[in-house]
Amino acid sequence: MAGTAGGLRYPLLEDIVDGSVDHKGRPAKRSTSGGWRSAYFVIGNEVAERFAYFGIQANLINYLTDRLGQSVPAAAESVNTWYGTLSLMPLLGAFVADSFLGRYGTIIITSLLYILGLGLLTLSVVLPLPSPSHDCQKRGNTTCYPLHFRIIFFFSSLYLLGIGVGARKAGIQAFGADQFDGRNHGECIGKSSYFNWWLFGVLAGAIAAQSVLSYVQENLNWGLGFGIPCIVMTLGLLLFLLGSRTYRYNLKSPERSPFMRIGQVFIAAAKNWLATPSEDITGGSLHQQDSQQFKFLNKALLAQDGSKGNGRQCTIDDIEETKAVLRLFPIGATCLGYTIVYAQSSTFFTKQGVTMDRSIGPGFDIPAASLQSCMTMAGILFIPIYDRILVPLGRTITGKPSGITMLQRIGTGLCLSAIAMVIAALVETKRLETAQEHGLVDMPNVTVPMKVWWLLPQYILFGVSNVFTMVGLEEFFYDQVPTELRSFGVALCQLIFGVGSFISSFLISAIEKATGGGDGGQHGWFDDNLNRAHLDYYYWVLAGLSAVGLSLYLYFSQSYLYNRRSIS
Repeated sequence: MAGTAGGLRYPLLEDIVDGSVDHKGRPAKRSTSGGWRSAYFVIGNEVAERFAYFGIQANLINYLTDRLGQSVPAAAESVNTWYGTLSLMPLLGAFVADSFLGRYGTIIITSLLYILGLGLLTLSVVLPLPSPSHDCQKRGNTTCYPLHFRIIFFFSSLYLLGIGVGARKAGIQAFGADQFDGRNHGECIGKSSYFNWWLFGVLAGAIAAQSVLSYVQENLNWGLGFGIPCIVMTLGLLLFLLGSRTYRYNLKSPERSPFMRIGQVFIAAAKNWLATPSEDITGGSLHQQDSQQFKFLNKALLAQDGSKGNGRQCTIDDIEETKAVLRLFPIGATCLGYTIVYAQSSTFFTKQGVTMDRSIGPGFDIPAASLQSCMTMAGILFIPIYDRILVPLGRTITGKPSGITMLQRIGTGLCLSAIAMVIAALVETKRLETAQEHGLVDMPNVTVPMKVWWLLPQYILFGVSNVFTMVGLEEFFYDQVPTELRSFGVALCQLIFGVGSFISSFLISAIEKATGGGDGGQHGWFDDNLNRAHLDYYYWVLAGLSAVGLSLYLYFSQSYLYNRRSIS
């Protein structure tokens, strides 16, 4: 909003944030709403939520194998399928937030659903049921009552929890970023920094859960280990509500839903598919590069009779925002290799740690799931370095508020992730050789005399790569979509991780069948006896996929057209 006219300045107008209102529906003032005063409440809520989420997710594979009797590959598939489903839910949350309830209302409702899921999950663990017979457990027969009932109750609660987690995800991060006005230079820098400190909050909640709750679950009580996240999530929701008076709320556009506008562009372009106008149908209104990209969508500007005229069903803005969404898909698709790798940290990495020497003193072994905290700690330590040292340095060199572009940031993380996968394969090869040297190949319950610290390099490198790629993807998908579709942009980012988990689950299933696991006594790559398995081969496959994905990413990112309102 202009603050000058005829050389005069209007401080009151400059203080108004265009397109936002406060909690009473009045135009939001920059001096009394939004910014970091509001972001602290949002990030604090996210710390509590991530504590609750990782309190369940970090040790889930061990609960499935140790308490519900699933095999290692079956448990890994269950975790990946659940995470994949969870990552699809942001699309539902984004649709509800952007089209109906708004982000604030969607956050409240999905948080309540989240808390309900946590409560039922705790109940499914502590419900006093007679234990199945020893023979039933020994056979691994999950149809035995009452194990069958517990499994149904547990997974029903787990997926209800997943719906709450996922549907909330799209709204909360976009709502926090909405507290910064990207058209104001100072707040634009704050927004870029917000995504860094958002991840810092996420990692802080995660490391607390991985360090404390993993120990509680494995050494004290699973019911207590699942009940604490429910309490913490409830406190997090109360904290979020406390900040309601400081938040900026986006004004809902009286125009058609953004989903309707984008759908209308595709429909109109399809109807005019055979139209061949002799002149530029954009009339020069589109940026030259924009007009040449996805040219078939330009036909949506034609009237139904195939001519330029007043009968147009779509506007230039409709075409531009549709193309902005389409440009995201090649970038997202080439990052799938990274998301497949990301799924391993809570599954096979954890099971590797179980077989290794985890002692750090007389009579004390660290929980295998707590090793994930090393990845988290690496991210926590690197974020301040990145935000306070590397970004200002890059800003001095490039002149960009964020130091480097979002695509450069993502690409750096993809490269580090591929290197981490190579290291993981080499370490697993070393673990297998150690087991063979000490005659432990057929003794899976005996600890392999190899310190668990060998896993640290891969965890640390993954932690650093997340600071680049995960934060970069979240900022990129938020920034490059139309303002009204920012929840949808965040949801698309989460969708990449969900698809990656599904692909990981599919790969595990396909490789398990191809390598003869469980068939005729053969040992597959994912044998329950990890000393007979070959996770190293699987890691080399993932390293190859990561390298291919990185190559394709570099190709598509070179031709990417940034949204013109983006400063990055």
